[in-house]
Amino acid sequence: MSQPVSANLQNRLQWSLFSLRLGIFIVFFMWTLDKFINPAHSALVMKAFYGINGVSDTIFYILGALQLLLVLAFVAGIKKRLTYGIILLMHAASTFSSFPRYIDGFNNLLFFAGWPMLAACIALYLLRDADVKLTVK
Repeated sequence: MSQPVSANLQNRLQWSLFSLRLGIFIVFFMWTLDKFINPAHSALVMKAFYGINGVSDTIFYILGALQLLLVLAFVAGIKKRLTYGIILLMHAASTFSSFPRYIDGFNNLLFFAGWPMLAACIALYLLRDADVKLTVK
């Protein structure tokens, strides 16, 4: 038999989920801005981690615009199953595509920050219905 969740616990859960959403948004927002500010860097990332070469700046501007719409919808809590799910899949792809960097871990320590963020994305996706603090209704 489940016990009712106290108002205090519910409030702390809502603020915790909001902080996860905001933290994930900040990372994705910076990655989005990078596509506009430094498309050459985005091209290097695509080549190094995804094996895709020869992508034009225009494609990165288009991808950046689409990603910007996604991350803004995500941070606003719009269509959570879709936006939180896409963010989770995007970050999972980023984390797993970096796998060779984990083998030489001590020379690539910053890549390990992807794992707790992936855990945060998973937690936020699984608890998306409880994530109601500062969301668009």
